Amino acid sequence: MKNVIIILISSILMSCGDFLKEYSKEYTYATSCSDLDEVLIGGGYMKLEKDYTVSANTGYYSWLFVMDDDIEEYVTGTYKPNATTTNVAFRPFYGWAKEPFMNPEKGTVMTDVCWSQLYAHIALLNVVISQVGEFTQDPESMRRRITGEAQFLRGAYYYLLNNIYAKPYNRATAETDLGVALKLTEYVDDHYYKRSSNAAVYQQIVQDLKDAADNLVGVEQSTIYRANEIAARTLLSRVYLYMGEWQAALDECDKVIALGCHLQDLNSFKYTGSDTDRDFALSVNSPEIIFSQGHVYFACFMKEAMGAGKYRVSEDLGQLYRKYAGEGVQDLRLQCYLSEISGVRDAYYGQKNVNNASYATVADEFALRASEVYLNKAEAEAMLNKDGAAAVNTLTILLKNRFKDKKIPNISHLSGKELIQFIREERRREFCFEGQRWFDLRRYAVYPEYPEKSIIVHPMYDSGNPPVLNGTAELKMGEDPAWVMPIPDYEIEYNKGELVQNEQRIDR
Repeated sequence: MKNVIIILISSILMSCGDFLKEYSKEYTYATSCSDLDEVLIGGGYMKLEKDYTVSANTGYYSWLFVMDDDIEEYVTGTYKPNATTTNVAFRPFYGWAKEPFMNPEKGTVMTDVCWSQLYAHIALLNVVISQVGEFTQDPESMRRRITGEAQFLRGAYYYLLNNIYAKPYNRATAETDLGVALKLTEYVDDHYYKRSSNAAVYQQIVQDLKDAADNLVGVEQSTIYRANEIAARTLLSRVYLYMGEWQAALDECDKVIALGCHLQDLNSFKYTGSDTDRDFALSVNSPEIIFSQGHVYFACFMKEAMGAGKYRVSEDLGQLYRKYAGEGVQDLRLQCYLSEISGVRDAYYGQKNVNNASYATVADEFALRASEVYLNKAEAEAMLNKDGAAAVNTLTILLKNRFKDKKIPNISHLSGKELIQFIREERRREFCFEGQRWFDLRRYAVYPEYPEKSIIVHPMYDSGNPPVLNGTAELKMGEDPAWVMPIPDYEIEYNKGELVQNEQRIDR
């Protein structure tokens, strides 16, 4: 048995071009599972960060939130291309630029910290997973819990990496489509790294999450900031959906519901008042929150008092909440998840989290909620049972907690493509500004049945007082190379070209 295990922290969390080659100038010595637990908290999990300003280098993937169709620029006052406003900083991502980390208006080049930070977490998790079994003097239950949490996090980070830097999973091409590079060992490998196939990466994600769920059985976490069996099975059900493994997704959702999956009834949701005197969908007080980690972004992306450069809810998303008003039903998410812009009718900011980030308790960067379990279950049921009855029953449970007085849209007749379309719209209404929409749009484009290659249109504003519309940027999912982020140049250079770059983006 090893009495002392060296956990590499300092340079693992700081390295960039050599993310797959672990070495350290500063060591933390672990002599027990308690030490490993502290390491896991300090370097395995994303920290809950409450940023007052957001830049493209903030957090992990802040730019992901301005690339989908739920958001659009809302510029007030004079637009200044060289300003430090949020919309100027994120314009290359909002417009899917050929080189998104280069801002031509400000003349600056940014570093993609997402790739290096996620791989840094993975490097540390590899050490924890490989070495936790050495501490046989500690209870087996503790070793299993630490192993399970580390496996959950590694699976989650590879899920993020592959859905940002690789094509979405397509069963017909998964064996040949390039995923990201897999590094699963704690020791230094004396070779450069190549990209694994999409199939191999997803196989690893599934294995990690399955193992995590098994190791976390019976573990009761006292905080939403630590993973448990429910978190592992919820994320696993999402991954199975991405893979088109409908029965496996359904099985995981049923397990979560059996363990306890609590929805919040928006009929009793207090959506007015100050930050400290109202309810928020992303709050530690919500019974729906299963797990949370990472940064709080939308308190800075969208709020009324943030100056000239900001964003608002896209017009078509706002209309989606009013789609069934003609049936005499009211979607409560319009008032609970959004906030109307003063003096501008039918224009909204996202309001799932607090305006003042210092009061935030749940990150919008990475959160798992109970509502996802029901929507994942309904999607799987709709694909397995073409008559739609099972999916409609599952949806009804969720919808009665989302519509006023539990009067819901008439969905009893839906089946096949119409039912899938309703579920997609429900996912959009439910998960806007939680980091899922971009990934959903990608997977819909390669869906085995009912594929949907969405066209996203972003208005682009230029100088003026008020600013004037100066055209639009468009992206078609599944056909435009910009549906995949480029792998950072520092990684391509470090691995001597062995790590193949994604297809070059087009000039816009």
